[in-house]
Amino acid sequence: MVDWTSPHALDIQADAFQKLNHALAGLYFWELLTSLDFDWAFLSGKKKLHWPMIPYFLNRYLLLFALIGILIALDTTQEINCQSLYIFNQLAGNAAVGLASINLALRTMALWGHSLYIVVPLVLVILGHWTLILQGVLLKAAWVDGTGCVITHTNNTILAATFIYSMCLDLVVLLLSGSKLIRHRTNSQLTTLLFKDGLIYFIVAFVSNLIATIFMCLNLSSIMSVIFNVPAAIASTIVACRAVRRLSNWASTGVHVYSGSRSAPYIRSNRGPTITTTRSKPDNLEHGVHIQMETVTEMVSDLTPRGYEDSAVESDFKDYVEHKSVPL
Repeated sequence: MVDWTSPHALDIQADAFQKLNHALAGLYFWELLTSLDFDWAFLSGKKKLHWPMIPYFLNRYLLLFALIGILIALDTTQEINCQSLYIFNQLAGNAAVGLASINLALRTMALWGHSLYIVVPLVLVILGHWTLILQGVLLKAAWVDGTGCVITHTNNTILAATFIYSMCLDLVVLLLSGSKLIRHRTNSQLTTLLFKDGLIYFIVAFVSNLIATIFMCLNLSSIMSVIFNVPAAIASTIVACRAVRRLSNWASTGVHVYSGSRSAPYIRSNRGPTITTTRSKPDNLEHGVHIQMETVTEMVSDLTPRGYEDSAVESDFKDYVEHKSVPL
């Protein structure tokens, strides 16, 4: 049987921990750079910054700073205060996991029209999650000459509880979103997008958090107990932020066009503006034919606090009505 706490085993674990975190940091930096144009659109004022985007930015950049801190702890050759650095890394990394859950919960609140019966319980559950995240010092690290910063102790009970809580919160949010979308039984692009992204997020976050929780509960060694915490935080953050970006980009270009016919309304979701002719009549044949057009266009706001809803799920998107006479 392997002695996970022997010096030789700890050296192998430390080497694996270092290589894994370097690879994950490279993956996350690539993800950040390839989507930087989306963030810049808000910073440059091209897109209006609404409050639901705040958890998105905190999620992305707290994890970025946590990864930078981890790389410093792994690569530095000069003695530093390892304990302070690892406290920051732990809090920033756990906060990224919590913010990833918040990003999905906000969409669920909007789907339910910000009903107090949904918002209040979700807020209370989220606050409970953050009481675990902000528990304090859950690991200890020390400087070892010739090795660098070494994790010497971890509080596996609180860490495991935090990740289990995350999995339960994500499950509740997924069930609430799914029940709302299934009740309306719509096949619109927005409904499909919300359900698909929510399901993908839950599967990725659940599996990554489950693996991290299993190793924490096994408590093989101080390193093995936390080796999969960073992968869980990165996986949750990437899928959550991608879901936010996909919805925002859809909202920027998505248009719902309704026929002007009162008796047989026709609904279609498009990626760009479309003109629908609903009726025509000759006006004056000597002066040409005029077509009377009535178009109702529903523009989707850019991630406003209530900007996640579809017309089929109590939408409060902005409606614009145009009446035009176009000569031929």
